[in-house]
Amino acid sequence: MGFFEKLKQGLSKTASSISSVFTASELDDDFYDDLEESLIVSDLGMDTTETVMDRLRQTVREQHIKTVDEAKIALRAILADMLNVGDSGLRLDTKPSVILVIGVNGVGKTTTIGKLAHQLRDQGKKVLLCAGDTFRAAAADQLETWGAKVGVPVVRSDKDGADPASVAFEASAKAKEENVDVLIIDTAGRLHNKTNLMNELNKITRVIRRELPEADIETLMVLDATTGQNGLLQAKQFQECAGVTGMVLTKLDGTAKGGVVIAVAQALQIPVKFIGVGEQIDDLMPFDAKSFAEALI
Repeated sequence: MGFFEKLKQGLSKTASSISSVFTASELDDDFYDDLEESLIVSDLGMDTTETVMDRLRQTVREQHIKTVDEAKIALRAILADMLNVGDSGLRLDTKPSVILVIGVNGVGKTTTIGKLAHQLRDQGKKVLLCAGDTFRAAAADQLETWGAKVGVPVVRSDKDGADPASVAFEASAKAKEENVDVLIIDTAGRLHNKTNLMNELNKITRVIRRELPEADIETLMVLDATTGQNGLLQAKQFQECAGVTGMVLTKLDGTAKGGVVIAVAQALQIPVKFIGVGEQIDDLMPFDAKSFAEALI
């Protein structure tokens, strides 16, 4: 299955809820009302939906659009433009470079790390994983399982509850010694005490900056698309705790609410770097705003 077909299949639930509006025969008030409702149901949120509708009406007026098909093309262009809030590629120009992966438990952080390690290894890069989530007992075991699956070593602590920064220190040293291209660090995913989370992430970042002062650091926030607007709230809290450089949206194949991608990009002005559209190892896809908009509508 090709890139676009896989994306279209993954977004089919969201797409069907929006595309049904475009069976209308004319651009009347009913059409606009139905489209607005479908965007809200698809989890764009009230503010983002309002922005989309205002821009669509303006485009229809300015370009003298008369047909529903023309409006569909215009809407695709508007959504793609709203998703273009920064570079969707990873900046990994140094050796080593670092990817810090953050997000609440259950969003698919460890799976994302495994899939990302697989992609980077396929590109010929030497990858090292760091089990920085020492809070959850099974986290390091899960990461090691993925490491074995994709053929990438893992640095972990022997004891539960160890200082995550000390594990990051050990991994940074190993990355230098072994001439690693990319070090990917897992982190604990809890938001109940934002101060502790902030301190922990800051400490890990300070250690990386001290040990790898020249390294490019990407901080990727993983969000579960099925949580909809709750995902947006999580994203806002993590953005306050860490210098987020990009987002990964997982489980888009399991929801009719994929519009949250647009809501998050608009609200936080953080680019989406990857989207997860399935369970397979190659179902983590580099994000492309134009392809996403076309698959959505």
